[in-house]
Amino acid sequence: MSEQSGFPAAVRPSAGPGPAVSTGPAAAKGPAVSKGQAPPHHTGRRPRRGRSRSRQWPGAVFVAPHLVILTLFMIVPTGYAVYDSLFTSKLVGGTRFSGLANYRTVLSSHEFWDGVWRVLLFAVVQVPLTIAIAFFFAAVFDAGVVRFGRFFRTVFFIPFAVPGVVAAVMWSFLLLPGFGPYSKALKSLGFGHVDFFSSKLILPTIVLIVIWEWTGYNMTILYASLKSIPRDVTEAAVIDGAPLRTIIMRMKLPMVRPTIVMLVFINMVGALQLFTEPSILSAFQPQAVSYGFTPTLYVYNTAVGSGEYNLGAAAAVVLALIIGLVSLGAFAVRRRNGEFR
Repeated sequence: MSEQSGFPAAVRPSAGPGPAVSTGPAAAKGPAVSKGQAPPHHTGRRPRRGRSRSRQWPGAVFVAPHLVILTLFMIVPTGYAVYDSLFTSKLVGGTRFSGLANYRTVLSSHEFWDGVWRVLLFAVVQVPLTIAIAFFFAAVFDAGVVRFGRFFRTVFFIPFAVPGVVAAVMWSFLLLPGFGPYSKALKSLGFGHVDFFSSKLILPTIVLIVIWEWTGYNMTILYASLKSIPRDVTEAAVIDGAPLRTIIMRMKLPMVRPTIVMLVFINMVGALQLFTEPSILSAFQPQAVSYGFTPTLYVYNTAVGSGEYNLGAAAAVVLALIIGLVSLGAFAVRRRNGEFR
């Protein structure tokens, strides 16, 4: 229809009996609302806050026992240690407030820092070896090249289930000079008399014991992480003819790198808390395990052995700060890798 029919160019009647449709500038403002007609409204409903809060209750119930245990056995003892470290108790004069004097004593103690550097050296050797051995066996079990894999995975995990005291005592008798089977075997092979508890070999001996204890734990976590990798990724590489070593080192290892980073920091924190193994071995060779062989031994010998509880509390707080810095470093590294937002 032409403009001579009397209708403006912006509005033309529709071909059917329906209402007229605007095609001009007014159409961009939305549909026209006639007089007496209710404006359009959205039918969607906003989620109620009550429902979202009610859904958070199950999570809070599951987290509550952990928070209670964390408060009773971590936060409260740490707070009491901080409070106790600010005082000094003596037979003559009683208990008096000493401020940061105990911290100055700890920070200037060569025995304490020798123990810190010793456990750091211990961690530099023990942590990479433990994780490397654990990843090797996890990859072997994941590849399915070993028969009775479930049985052998259980065997590898059993040492972690053995208490640390029992493991240390057992290895002490196995490595006992002149009596243990390993000492006799090395002597029969021409290595002479090997004293695993000497000052030069005591730290490698502890490394051996800890690797035996913790390899199964790390292997189980790495095995579960390898199992979470989609099978179609590795199947495509197998079809292309890639060898097993390339699949493990070039494909699977980068995919489980976040798990490895997490295990590195977990084992690092465990190394800083090394206590059971050197304290048990000190009964067999007291000269090899010094007063402050590890920071935890320094805390124990200061508080229990010497009766200086306030000074031991200060040393425990300093060690807790060191572990806290390591934990913050782990969180920063994992956040940079995109594991946290």
